[in-house]
Amino acid sequence: MLTALSIKNYALIEDINIRLQEGFTIITGETGAGKSIMLGALGLLLGNRADYGSIRDTDKKCVIEGSFNIANYRLKDFFESADLDYEENTIIRREILSSGKSRAFVNDTPVKLTSLQKLGQYLIDIHSQHETLSLGNNDYQFQVIDTIAHSDALLLEYKTERKSYKDLQKKLEDLKEQQAQATKEYDYNLFLLNELEEARLEEGIQEELEARYEELSNVEELTENLSSALNLLEQEEIGSLDSLKQTRASLSKIAGLSSNYENFHHRIESVIIELDDLSGELSQALENIEANPEELEATNQKLQVIYNLQKKHSAENIAELLQIKEELQEKVAVSENAENALSEIEKAIVKQESKLGAIADKLHEKRKAIVPTFIKEVEFLLTDLGMPNARLKIELKKAAGFLANGRDELFWYLAANKGGDFKEIKKAASGGELSRIMLAVKSILAAQSKLPTIIFDEIDTGVSGDIAQKMAGILQRMGNSMQVIAITHLPQIAGKGNSHFKIFKEDSVNATTTKIKELEAEQRIEELALMLGGATIGKSAMAHARALLD
Repeated sequence: MLTALSIKNYALIEDINIRLQEGFTIITGETGAGKSIMLGALGLLLGNRADYGSIRDTDKKCVIEGSFNIANYRLKDFFESADLDYEENTIIRREILSSGKSRAFVNDTPVKLTSLQKLGQYLIDIHSQHETLSLGNNDYQFQVIDTIAHSDALLLEYKTERKSYKDLQKKLEDLKEQQAQATKEYDYNLFLLNELEEARLEEGIQEELEARYEELSNVEELTENLSSALNLLEQEEIGSLDSLKQTRASLSKIAGLSSNYENFHHRIESVIIELDDLSGELSQALENIEANPEELEATNQKLQVIYNLQKKHSAENIAELLQIKEELQEKVAVSENAENALSEIEKAIVKQESKLGAIADKLHEKRKAIVPTFIKEVEFLLTDLGMPNARLKIELKKAAGFLANGRDELFWYLAANKGGDFKEIKKAASGGELSRIMLAVKSILAAQSKLPTIIFDEIDTGVSGDIAQKMAGILQRMGNSMQVIAITHLPQIAGKGNSHFKIFKEDSVNATTTKIKELEAEQRIEELALMLGGATIGKSAMAHARALLD
């Protein structure tokens, strides 16, 4: 439950601090006094987005802090999963800085708004005036039924499996689209692939062919120059080798005189050995040179094939052509293997449909089982709230497909008066009737969901008199098992509270400020008398106020 609330520098609020009790708490105040501001501040504690414009004094930060006693609500697992420090008296704080940024803390640990929103779902349910209209909203109707049926876990499982089902369907659609495109391009891709495969491309083949082509194209020049080189090396008397051998003979005669001359002799010997090897290789190369027009033509044709493929595919080299070949193989394989791939996904979809259908059937049965009891409880409460002839009808029909909330279609109908026809609930009920129906629904939900705190913002809209008194009785009974806070304009409801706070505005020379105070017994009588009789408090209003409190 919410045990304390502190709001500083927020909208019209400068600084307020209140302590709250168990049971049924009343908040009253004139229109525009600031009740909605308090709800806005509470919303920030529950993870709503901050508005920089709500800072009262932009030279200071806005701070909203709430203390919650959560000892009896089994939230340790949640705190552990959210990586938060668990405290039986948990403190949530929001800060809005003058820079426009906001920060959130749980027990002084910084948290993201998503974590705050998840935690807030376990702490407070704020029922605003416009939420009454959600009775006609199909998602809200499902939420009510699933809460009472305790089917939240099953619904979560359904939604998880439905996502997998949708993913498989998308995968199938994408594959069919790829297949259609691949089929259109299959023949052309296969032709391109065959061209590349026939070329028998390998890394380095282009360089080898180009080198061989140059060799075959220059046979005469190679023969002439190799012959000339051999003559210069081997020709008697004037050849390089003959001259070097004579030099070696001269050096051998003096090699024994010193190590220096011996070194000269060894070096000339090494040169002669190297030139002998070179001469042999040149001679072999000369013998291998042979004009071969057929090989020249074949080499040229192979090169032209490579050059044409590079031009066709805008490739710079063989490596790029090999990459293109691999991509074409994949595209061709898509077409050739498409039927198998489609078959596998279709089998997976059928299997997932079966699994999803089983969960949806369980969900349907759980919902169906609680509908009669829920209708009976709502109609019982509506009788107490002055709608004895109201009849509620809830239809749960199996849908053809897998919808967001299951394989069900849900319809709520109301016959508000005796002998009346059933109509959609949002069309059949007036504003006051909707408020009463919503209170009945909320009181049943509160018992099921076991929220620590529920706040009603003018749930009494459109009702008065004896109906208001009965509505107050339901709120009071709810307060016996949980903390109930009601913002109200009706004295019949205000008189039932265990505690009573009044919100009011004070004007100073420079500003208007919203304040709140807890009323003592005599102050409560005066406040109720004001609510009963207006600005002038008469004896009868005071007596009536005392009677309401008694």
